[in-house]
Parts: sequence; structure tokens; C-alpha cells
Amino acid sequence: MNDPQAVFTALADPTRRAVFERLSGEGPASASQLASELPITRQAISKHLAVLDDAGLVTRSSVGREIQYSAEPAALTDVTVWATRIDARWKRRLEKLQSQFKGRS
Repeated sequence: MNDPQAVFTALADPTRRAVFERLSGEGPASASQLASELPITRQAISKHLAVLDDAGLVTRSSVGREIQYSAEPAALTDVTVWATRIDARWKRRLEKLQSQFKGRS
């Protein structure tokens, strides 16, 4: 189970979102590959990957002498469950307001 706060914090940064989207859409990549695709240094990519890793959004695996990073979309499950619960709560509130207004007309 991932900490939703860590996931939100990790994805709050646009660069980390871009890295996660890149890994989700195109598959595993090394920090060097990601740095060549994005307008930031390899060192900056490594720091972003560390935050994503701490949040459980990426996993690392060794491929030869290189470390490959892969997206872990399952880490979004807890956040999705939370957002669905909030969405349902607001829908119920809106339905209640709508029924109150219908009763007045």
C-alpha cells in the first residue's frame, strides 16, 4: 500500500509527472535516456526518479551495467480510490441540493 500523500507530493512536480508519463507510455528507460529526452540534467533526473521511487511510482532494475526505471501505475490505486470516494461524496451533495431546489419550484 502506497502513501497517497507521497504520491501526491511526487506528482505535484511537472517534471516528475512528465517522467512518470514517459515511463508509463513508452516503457522502461535509464536516467541517461530520460535526460536526453527532457530539458534537464541527468543529475536532476536522478533526483526526480528518487522521489518517484520513494512514492512507489517507479521501480528499478539492473540491465547489464545500467539501471532501468519502470512506471508502477498500481501505485495510483490508493489515490484513485480516495478520489472516487470524494467524487461520490460530492455527487451525493449535489443530488441532495438539486432535489431540494426541485421541491421548491
